[in-house]
Amino acid sequence: MKLSDLRPTPGSKRRPKRVGRGNASGHGTYSTRGGKGQTARTGYRIPPGFEGGQTPLWKRIPKRGFKNALRRSYVPINIGQLDERFSEGAEVTLQALVEHGLMKKSESVKVLGDGSLKKRLIVHAHRFSQSAREKILAAGGQVIELEPRPAPAPVAEEGSAASAPQPKAAPEQASQEAPAKSKKKKAVEKKPKTEQ
Repeated sequence: MKLSDLRPTPGSKRRPKRVGRGNASGHGTYSTRGGKGQTARTGYRIPPGFEGGQTPLWKRIPKRGFKNALRRSYVPINIGQLDERFSEGAEVTLQALVEHGLMKKSESVKVLGDGSLKKRLIVHAHRFSQSAREKILAAGGQVIELEPRPAPAPVAEEGSAASAPQPKAAPEQASQEAPAKSKKKKAVEKKPKTEQ
């Protein structure tokens, strides 16, 4: 057998359907695309979730819950974990916590009071529970509270200063302008009386 003798399996390869060649072919007029309209045009794609114009399911079902974009989240670390991983007199910094696999670089930490602490540690964290603070100080350690990481800016503050509403005129200026207009009106009214 030669390469030139190879042929596809009979029935596996078929000629493409030639549409739009007259009504006698059986595929004329609408060319197998149904009626006229959006679906008969090239490039038409049904968007996901589209239900023919009726209210889609994702709009019909009730919505529950709320996610605050400005919420600060903290990684909880118990003092029992610190007692296991750090030696006497060690300084527990954020970098040290990352190296021990207790947090990631971009996260904030809150130390909780679960467990017992028998070592004197200098603990750096963003937040401390009351029980954790008391146990660290009772063991002779130090509590150093760090500044919280900056929260994302609210959407309202992103607008330019030009779009901010202009301040209204002071009430004193308005009161000064009002009598000037009223005097002009009175002068106009008196002129016709003098002419008569």
